[in-house]
Amino acid sequence: MTKPAPRRITIVDVARHAQVSTTAVSKVLRNAYGASPAMRIKVQQAIAELGYRPSAAARGLRGQTYTVGVMLPDMRNLFFADLLDGITAQLSGTDYQVLLAPGCNGEKAEARVMEAMIDRSMDGLVLIAPVSSKARLNTVARSVPTVVVGRHGPSTTYDTVTDDDVIGATLVVEHLADLGHRRIAHIEHQETDPVRLAEMPNAQRANGYREAMRARGLADEIDIASTSYTHEGGYLGTKELLARPARPTAIFAGADVVALGAMEAIAEAGLSVPGDISVTGYDNSALAAFGPISLTSVDQDGRQMGANAARLLVDRIGDRDRRTSHVKLTPSLVIRRTTAAPPAS
Repeated sequence: MTKPAPRRITIVDVARHAQVSTTAVSKVLRNAYGASPAMRIKVQQAIAELGYRPSAAARGLRGQTYTVGVMLPDMRNLFFADLLDGITAQLSGTDYQVLLAPGCNGEKAEARVMEAMIDRSMDGLVLIAPVSSKARLNTVARSVPTVVVGRHGPSTTYDTVTDDDVIGATLVVEHLADLGHRRIAHIEHQETDPVRLAEMPNAQRANGYREAMRARGLADEIDIASTSYTHEGGYLGTKELLARPARPTAIFAGADVVALGAMEAIAEAGLSVPGDISVTGYDNSALAAFGPISLTSVDQDGRQMGANAARLLVDRIGDRDRRTSHVKLTPSLVIRRTTAAPPAS
């Protein structure tokens, strides 16, 4: 016979155990004015002895659940861990808790995640590189305070945090060109929605690559493999580039995880990095700094991006009507062992 689930401890149980009113318990829980130090000690002791946990649903009915939803496009990309570190560090010392969900790089999956977060009365959302339409994002932001990370383009309904992806791509091309490379190829994330194209970080990086190549007089050498910002995408994109009649001497991968796939394909072809082909990434994730990899990469300061997103979200929760803010960080290039001068002809 199945035992019934244990009854949830309520605020009434805490009040009885502490021999105080439910109003007094509520004041202690909300850290409100009017509860004496002695009262706080009695209530907190009762909470500890009974194992009381406030009901998020009940708190939501009163106005706040103190939960923040963070939607990630891909749980395997280590750069997103840097963003999360920044978000959680900024929220430390507050009552807010972060809950994660994967958006899976698809509009339908993202819609389900965002609806679930709204249905659970989360106080605010941080959406990292969402692929949903701008109209959809605006609809969500009108329902719940929202910060979008990685999408370019201003909005009057949600705040944004971005990296200057054009400058980041320019830093890569200039570094490689200064080393003497001319055949510099790029692996981009293929964008299927022309309406969304201009706002996406992958498109900004590809445009920055093209502009920088033209500025260095290398317009005829522009070469792009369109795959995906994944390990597999880097691998397949590099195999495509290596099959060219004149293979590149350097590959600019649009993300660190892409660069890892590129390096695998290069090794499989019996070539070396950087002896035969230089490789750069983008994100400066923990993998890039890992000694055996030592990947040259663009640092867009994910922790600072996350901290800014959390700060903007808390400000938005506190004042829904304030003017939207749009923060853009300036990246830097971290040079490591995967880039060198091109091999002699």
